[in-house]
This record gives sequence, C-alpha cells and structure tokens, in this order.
Amino acid sequence: MRMTHYMELLAVNQSWNLIIFMAIPVILGETLAITELYMLFTRKFDGAVYYLNRFAGIAVGIYFIGIIYYIITNAVIPIAKAGAWRTVIDIIAVSTYVSAGLPLIWIALQELGLVNKALDHMGKLKIHAICVALFLVFGHIAMIAGMVDPSILGYKVANNHQMNGVKDDVHCDPVMHQQMMVDHQKMYQQMKQNMPMNNQSHTH
Repeated sequence: MRMTHYMELLAVNQSWNLIIFMAIPVILGETLAITELYMLFTRKFDGAVYYLNRFAGIAVGIYFIGIIYYIITNAVIPIAKAGAWRTVIDIIAVSTYVSAGLPLIWIALQELGLVNKALDHMGKLKIHAICVALFLVFGHIAMIAGMVDPSILGYKVANNHQMNGVKDDVHCDPVMHQQMMVDHQKMYQQMKQNMPMNNQSHTH
C-alpha cells in the first residue's frame, strides 16, 4: 500500500513522530474541547477547569506554531519544489493538518491578550468554541485523507529516489539500515565461529 506524506510522517521514526505530530496535539486539543464544553454549560470562569482550559489553549497554540513551521520548511516546500505530491489526496491531507493548527494559534493569541481584547468572557468563549470546532473538522479531514491509499487516484511509484532517498515504496531509515548491516555482520561472525572446523581438526 502506498502512503500519503501525512501517514509516512507518522510512520517513520517510531514512535517519536507519532507522539510529536499526533499524540501531543490531539491530547492538548481534546483537553481544550472538553474544558470548553464544561465552561459553556456551567458558565464558571474560575477554578481548576478554567485554568486548565487556558493552559491547554496557550500550550497547543504555541506547539502548533513549531509544528507548522517544521512541516512547511521540511515537507511542504521541498515536496512542492520537487513536484512530488502523491495526487490531490496527499495535498488535502497535509494542507488540512496544517490548517487545523491555525485556529488553535488564534486561541493562544487570545489567551495571551494579543487579540480580541474588547470581548468579555462569553465573547471569548464563543471564539474558543468556533476555533475548537474548526480544529476538529480540519484535523479529522487530515486523518481521513491521510489514511487513503493515493494509488486509487492514479499515484504510481517512480523509479527514481523519493523524498526519503529510497527507491520504490520502501521507506528505510539510513541509520536503521546501517545498524541492520552491523547486526548481519555480527551474526555472520558468530555463525562462522560456531561452524565445525575443517577436517584437520576432527579426531577419527
């Protein structure tokens, strides 16, 4: 199965990429959404839940600034220059993932007092709710599109080197490959030592 660049990003460097690009943003985003619902129902703008909401909003917004910068500079720009997008589904997956972070950045700016200064608590809470909804919509579109096999839209693996410097659809970490070669060499040496000696060493 061919993968979009979105899924490839999550699949390589296990399990760090999965934690960095999926687990941490989702945990912070879901925490923000749950505490948002609590405040909408209770209208309590103080206490532990309120401050947890503020922390999650600021943290996930700042976090996504770093993620978006990394993806644009290390993936979007190089892929676009090389013309290596894996059909339109690949573009949708990456672009919606990046877009999902923008409303969360707006929440962080609001919590830091840089935007929407004139709004009261309810006004800011409405902006929060809209931004969280946009995050969930874009985030789920990215996940769904990212899991689609781009070959169903005509993507074919080129014979030349891909973005990761490997041929065909095999994605191999160079460090992992080097370690595998070392392990194979050790196995060969061990097997050689355990092999029976030549006939001169046999007793009859």
